Amino acid sequence: QVRLVESGGGRVHLGDSVKLVCGISGRRLSAGVMGWFRQAPGKEREFVAYFHWRGDNRRYADSVQGRFTVAGDNRNNTVYLQMDNVRPEDTAEYYCAGTVDYRYWKDYTDSGQYDFWGQGTHVTVFS
Repeated sequence: QVRLVESGGGRVHLGDSVKLVCGISGRRLSAGVMGWFRQAPGKEREFVAYFHWRGDNRRYADSVQGRFTVAGDNRNNTVYLQMDNVRPEDTAEYYCAGTVDYRYWKDYTDSGQYDFWGQGTHVTVFS
């Protein structure tokens, strides 16, 4: 079984940076895809970013492109989401997700494509 645990959330001042961390335990997902999703109060869960462990295939939501960076440390079985220049609309619960599936022609922007989920970490952006 796979367990994902997020950390690093909290209160962040408008325009500042924060780094979310997702620790992976259990089965390794090094052949698959890791993603970040978020859910703001009263809204549906939405895609933020994903990457594939074995390549340099990354994708970001338009709303975070150029401000967020997703990366992984295979040796430490950890995934990161670096959030820079945060905005009020970035306030949300952030979830780490993983799947062992990888098809190069697929976009992994749909939450239904992921098999494993963390419990979330909350980010609040204040001014």
